[in-house]
Amino acid sequence: MNAYRWEELTEGLAAEFEVELTQSMLDDFAGLSGDDNPLHTNDEFAERAGFPKTVAHGMLTSAFYSRLAGVHLPGKYCLLHGIDLEFVKPAFAGDRLHISGKITYLNQAYRRAEIKAQIHNAQGELISRAKIRVGLHEH
Repeated sequence: MNAYRWEELTEGLAAEFEVELTQSMLDDFAGLSGDDNPLHTNDEFAERAGFPKTVAHGMLTSAFYSRLAGVHLPGKYCLLHGIDLEFVKPAFAGDRLHISGKITYLNQAYRRAEIKAQIHNAQGELISRAKIRVGLHEH
């Protein structure tokens, strides 16, 4: 886990990691969120809707933005203020996702950073993009 302090942050500072989406993750998220829409839980339904199999919940994949901020950039002292998301393409169990982000703006007066982030699949296709706003608590 990174533990950047405010003084160590710079525009352009970046981080990235990869994760494989598993069917267990999709099942667990459906149970935790209560979103049991058949697009996410029933392969036949998803296929009739034009997808190769059940579609991962967008909010499941966007949870990796929380990991990006809370573990990698800035890490330990992060306090998430907000995320603006755009879902571009669906993700599926078995996909290997590449999550990356970089600081694009720092506001010294409010000790607030903005991170431009995105998730791509192993084929390089954009799954989603986000603007993440974070503050730092260093106590």
